[in-house]
Amino acid sequence: MALPIFIKEKRKLLNLTQQDLADKAGVGIRFIRDMEQGKITLRMDKVNQVLNLFGQELGPVPQIRK
Repeated sequence: MALPIFIKEKRKLLNLTQQDLADKAGVGIRFIRDMEQGKITLRMDKVNQVLNLFGQELGPVPQIRK
């Protein structure tokens, strides 16, 4: 599952606003918006701060070849 979809679905499942998620993760709301919109240049440490709230972390995954 793509990161933007994962974050948005998990956030909504927990009934959190983007601001709520940003506050809980210790990041700015703009960072959450950028994540959910699929920005490709995000700081990995901040991504992990958000993912840690859901018991996840970044890791290598196989490429999808087109």
